Amino acid sequence: MIFRQMFDSVSCTYTYLLAGRQGGEALIIDPVLDKVDRYLQLIDELDVKLVKALDTHVHADHITALGALRDRTKCVTVMGAESAVDLVSMRVSDGDSIDINGVNLTAIHTPGHTDDSYCFTMNDRVFTGDTLLIRGTGRTDFQNGSPEEAYDSLFGKLLSRPDETLIYPGHDYKGDTVSTIGEERKFNPRLQVGTRQEYAKLMNGLNLADPQMMDVAVPNNLKIGLSLNEIDDRGWSLDVTQATALVGDDSAELVDLRDRSERKRHGVIPGSVHAPYLDLDTNVKPGGILHELSKATGRRLVFYCAYGERSGMAVQAANGIGLDACHIKGGIDAWKKAGAPLEPHG
Repeated sequence: MIFRQMFDSVSCTYTYLLAGRQGGEALIIDPVLDKVDRYLQLIDELDVKLVKALDTHVHADHITALGALRDRTKCVTVMGAESAVDLVSMRVSDGDSIDINGVNLTAIHTPGHTDDSYCFTMNDRVFTGDTLLIRGTGRTDFQNGSPEEAYDSLFGKLLSRPDETLIYPGHDYKGDTVSTIGEERKFNPRLQVGTRQEYAKLMNGLNLADPQMMDVAVPNNLKIGLSLNEIDDRGWSLDVTQATALVGDDSAELVDLRDRSERKRHGVIPGSVHAPYLDLDTNVKPGGILHELSKATGRRLVFYCAYGERSGMAVQAANGIGLDACHIKGGIDAWKKAGAPLEPHG
């Protein structure tokens, strides 16, 4: 496995790049906007393809690079279901898997620092974001934070893990790079409490100043969605009513771009074919399954995903090489809200 820990000295943020192998797929956790060129240089040097970019929560101390990396690499953006961000490609809930070739992460909802905070576990380690730091814990006094919920997340979800579990935090201000669950349980001063009430009293008495970039970072980090206006203007978008009429219609081929785990959780539109977004480039090129299907049948490709971001990028790619394609605006999220038909994915 390829594993890199990178550091932004301005915000003291750690960013993590993981890949199963050289030449394979990669994901990145908590990228910082000012470091995008460095990330892309490293990705090129390691000969990996960035396919997913994750944020552990809406950050208040730096501007996320999720949108910039999506625009430059067409990667899938991922955040927790509780996040108030306008649009990401994929939202995960507690216990969900985030997979690339050779790497599997499990999402753990750990509210407390913020209400949308997540940690991500993998084999012998956990990426703790701002929930658990080295000899510290994330503050709980803004963005719907809660010291009581933080206590539950720390003691109920993280500290119950084996002592040897490695901890890779989202920040460090002292120069430390890694710790373990056992070390933090023993030496972290904020964890030497016996009850929720004792932890809440400790956190509520900190009286910390707001993060220096908070007024800039939070608004920017809430608006990272792909602009779909050009797609709408070109007539490449269908609302749910228009798309529902195409179920079972021989003039259209409904194409599900989501991961298998998403299909299993939320169901599929009847009659649709599965062509994962990560295989899009291969599938729409001459000789690819979607290219040949479209040309052979004359059917219009109707892409859909979770919220419309991946399908919006797919529409641009398909139409750009001469295929007739559109997408379902708002994806499965809009489809479910409208009560349109779904069937389980076996």
